[in-house]
Amino acid sequence: MRSLKAVEAPSLKEKILVVDDEAAVRRILTMRLSMAGYQVVVASDGHEALAMFEQEAPDLIVLDVMLPKLDGYGVCRELRKLSDVPIIMLSALGDIADRITGLDLGADDYLPKPFSPKELEARIATILRRLDDSPNALSAPSSPGVLRISDVEIDTNRRQVFQRGERVPLTYTEFSLLELLFRQPGRVVPRAEILEELWGYPPRRNADLRVVDVYVARLRSKLEADPRNPELIITVRGTGYTSQRLKDLPEAAGA
Repeated sequence: MRSLKAVEAPSLKEKILVVDDEAAVRRILTMRLSMAGYQVVVASDGHEALAMFEQEAPDLIVLDVMLPKLDGYGVCRELRKLSDVPIIMLSALGDIADRITGLDLGADDYLPKPFSPKELEARIATILRRLDDSPNALSAPSSPGVLRISDVEIDTNRRQVFQRGERVPLTYTEFSLLELLFRQPGRVVPRAEILEELWGYPPRRNADLRVVDVYVARLRSKLEADPRNPELIITVRGTGYTSQRLKDLPEAAGA
């Protein structure tokens, strides 16, 4: 999991690893992100990306899919074995299936090429702001901060989830989604609201909402006894999701 690091000098923001095989993209992103105050390190292929991650311990990774030696999907898969560091994937591949593949592997967001550097900066800021708002995992809780539904317990102070006493490893984005759904059991949270709350941008196209669906599927795979017949996170057709079965709503569906 993502390790705690010494506090950086106040004049510098978080460290970002940019991984792209195009020198022009690395140069532009390095310039833009450095101007925004971030520390930037770069890698040009998948193997170098993994080495730089170990060496630099970045706070966030901007990861291109099409990389030599080891593609972005492979890098994401390896990183998720080691860490929950936030990952934003970039790709010129236009198929929605390619986008879903990256999210399925644990990426926190996905931006198709060509993209606006300004939009990328906004998404980076949203994710890092969410991390900054999270309590320090080693600090003593200031309040109970525990949510319970069925056999799942969420410790919001330490950002940890337990099911039947066993800890369930979740990424920052997965935890944030689960907390959002569990805070008000029974309230149907629209997919567009989830996208804006967690990812910081409104849906501009229907494909944007697939980000939410993929993350719900990831949570179900980790928490539900039968993900195809969920009991914890329920779909309300045409609307969004709720953390409790709504037996009085005929449109509530379990998949």
